[in-house]
Order: sequence, then structure tokens, then C-alpha cells
Amino acid sequence: MNTVLIIVNIAVFLLLIMGLFIMQKKHVSFSKRVFTALGLGIVFGLVIQLIYGATSEVTVGTIDWFSIVGSGYVKLLQMIVMPLVFISIVGAFTKLKLTKNIGKISFLVIGILLGTTAISAAIGIGSALGFGLDGIQITQGEAEATRNVQLEEKVVGVQDMTIPQQVLELLPSNPFQDLTGARPTSTIAVVIFAAFIGMAYLGVKRKDPEHGEFFAKIIDTFYAIIMRIVTLVLRLTPFGILALITKVTATSDYVAIAKLGKFVIASYVALIAMFIVHLILLSLAKLSPVNYVKKGLPTLTFAFTSRSSAGTLPLNIKTQTKDYGVSEGIANFAGSFGLSIGQNGCAGIYPAMLAVMVAPSVGIDPMSPSFILTLILVVVVSSFGVAGVGGGATFAALIVLSVMNLPIEIAALVISVEPLIDMGRTALNVSGSMLSGVLTGKATGELDQEVYQKSEVAEA
Repeated sequence: MNTVLIIVNIAVFLLLIMGLFIMQKKHVSFSKRVFTALGLGIVFGLVIQLIYGATSEVTVGTIDWFSIVGSGYVKLLQMIVMPLVFISIVGAFTKLKLTKNIGKISFLVIGILLGTTAISAAIGIGSALGFGLDGIQITQGEAEATRNVQLEEKVVGVQDMTIPQQVLELLPSNPFQDLTGARPTSTIAVVIFAAFIGMAYLGVKRKDPEHGEFFAKIIDTFYAIIMRIVTLVLRLTPFGILALITKVTATSDYVAIAKLGKFVIASYVALIAMFIVHLILLSLAKLSPVNYVKKGLPTLTFAFTSRSSAGTLPLNIKTQTKDYGVSEGIANFAGSFGLSIGQNGCAGIYPAMLAVMVAPSVGIDPMSPSFILTLILVVVVSSFGVAGVGGGATFAALIVLSVMNLPIEIAALVISVEPLIDMGRTALNVSGSMLSGVLTGKATGELDQEVYQKSEVAEA
């Protein structure tokens, strides 16, 4: 009987996919297809949970099949992340216009990422204090206890490391290993390795222009091929979002979410407040916040459903270049650096909130100015090298809590609502990355404002 029900669910899912495919054939805009997929996924997932329950064999079996589309899509995106990061950074150096401003661009991109992370940490602190969150009041169940054991094992590799040692972890000792994503800091290591190749190219170009030009052509050719792969994968976005959001709504534990509702609400208040800060910064730069939101929504929606900043990188770069008018070089820098540096949600708001919640348990006044300033500084420094995939926020929280000598158990106690909050955090991370590209482009004169002012979203 269960098998028959699973087959029925798969048949309905395939019909929904067919509907999205027909919309694509009729040239319905990319953003409309994405939001149609989002709405269908929410409704379909809720129906599955209402009929079968979140943990039934039918639901689990159904979602397992749906994951071929959802998780498969994310895997395809992750497949091209490291090659895209590497070739994007090297390609940035081979573009003559960018090399003249390479130092200024790097400084602005990283500065904006870290500056917004400091602001997000302050907002996270304010939200936790404003809602009166207290980690001591959160009860520990079986899932939380299991998670706590896992975190204690994981923190061994972080808590005994000084900040200089953590900085050393960012450097690539084996770039080929890092290209496989073997370490949490692999992405920033690949960025550093690619930057060294780029600087070496500049030296060769000055001394041996012929070889420099040949190398630049090779990089441009690889970049064109990889971006073509990106385009092919991005066309699957509506189908991926349909499967991903169906899984989220069908399997979420709404009872557990209700128990930690105050923490969830405080988290989203902080996330929304920080997103408003992004829009204010755009307004100060005399750029339309409305256009930023309208044209960035498909990318932010995918980040929300996939919970992967790294998986969103191709969409991130496409939105910056085709929708916002950011030059390719700056978009590549902002997108790649944004994977590992200054993630506003995962590395900014989340660790700051947990630190405030747990501080009273060790006799620290979370409202103390010295504690707040120290926490913001630690959050900013620790935001280097945070992995842009699911779990990056936990890694960031472990570092911050360890450096501040605070108990790590709090990270385990909120495990039941982790996926729900991680969706918002990831969307904010991606927004911060795109914001750094747009503001850097405006500051350096490499933002095509005619493209930015257009209201239409470019096709993938």
C-alpha cells in the first residue's frame, strides 16, 4: 500500500514539473517560474504532511525520490562551485580593466563584507537582549543530547586553536586537496591560491607579454566553458526549488518549532533588520532598493530553500552581472569572497545571539559594553573561512563560543529549529555578498547603472 501511495505522490510531482516545463517553453519569465515553483512546493509539502505525517514511511519514501531532483540540483551547483571560484578569481586578474584597481576592489569587497558582519553581530546581540533570550531555559531532548555529543567532538579541533592558528588554517598547503572542498576553510584557500596565480600572471605579463597573453586566452576559454555549464544548470532552478521546498514543508517538525518560537522570531527579526540595513546602504549609494529586491529575489529564494551559499554562487554571479550591471571581475570577487568571509547571517547574527544567550550561565553580563565590543570583534575575525554550505553557522558558532570561553552546548539545544533559521541566514549571506559587489562596482565606476535600473530579471 505504501508503495502505491509513494507512486501516486511521484506522479503528482512529475505533473507539477511538467507544468513548470510548459511555462519554460512558453517563455514565462525566470522569476515567475521560480515563484510558481516556490508556491507549488509549499502547498504540495503541506498536503503531504497533513495526509501522511512528517515521519511516516510514505513521506520519507516520497521525499527520498524527490531528492533526486532537489538534492541532485544542489549537487550539480556544488559540482561547479570550486572550478567557478578558481577560474573567476584568476580571470579577474586577466581582465586589464580590473587589474588597475585590483587592490582597491579587494579592499572594498572585503571591507564591506566585514563591516556588514560587524553590524549584523550588533543587531543579533540587540535582538537576543530585546527578546530576553536565555539559553538556560531551553530544554534538552534526545536529539539535542546526540547533537551535543557531536559538537563536543567537533569543537576539539577548534577550541585549543589561537586566533593566529585559525588564520593559518585559511592558507592552502595543498591546493589540489582544497579544490575538493576537503576542509571547512577550503573555499578561502582556493581563493588565496587563485590570487597567487593571478599575481604571478601580472608579473609574467610585464616581463613576457606573449606568454601572458596566451595564458589569458586559456583562462578566458575555460571561463566561457564553465559559465556555459552554469547556464545549463541554472535552467533547472525552478524544478530544484519545487523539490527542495516540498521537502522542507513536508518534513518540518512544527511542534518543535513552536516550542522554540521565541528564538525563531528573534532570529528572523534580526535577519530582516539586517536586510533592511542592506537596503539603506544601497539608498545611501543612490541605488534603487526596489530594483535590488525585485531582481535579486529569485537568487535569494534559491538560497533560502537550498541553505547553501556555495550552491547559490552561480546564481549570485549571474544576478550581479546580468541584473545589477556589476562587472564580471568584481562580481567574481564579491561572490567568491562572500562564500568564506563575512557571512552576515551564519557568521554574524547567529554566533552573536548564541553568545548572548549563554553568557549569563557563566556569570557574564551580556549587556556589559566590554562584552559586547569583544564579541563583535571576535565575530568579525572568526568570520574568515566559514564554509558556505549547510553547517557553516555551527562551525562559526563553535569558534566564537570557544574563543569567548563560553559553553558550546547552546548550539545543540536549538537543533530542532536549525534548518528553519538556516534558510533565512543563507539568504542574508547571499544578499551581503551581492551587496558588496554592487557597492564596490558603484565606488569604482564599474557598475552599469542602465542595467541596474531595468526592472526585468534577465533569463538564466
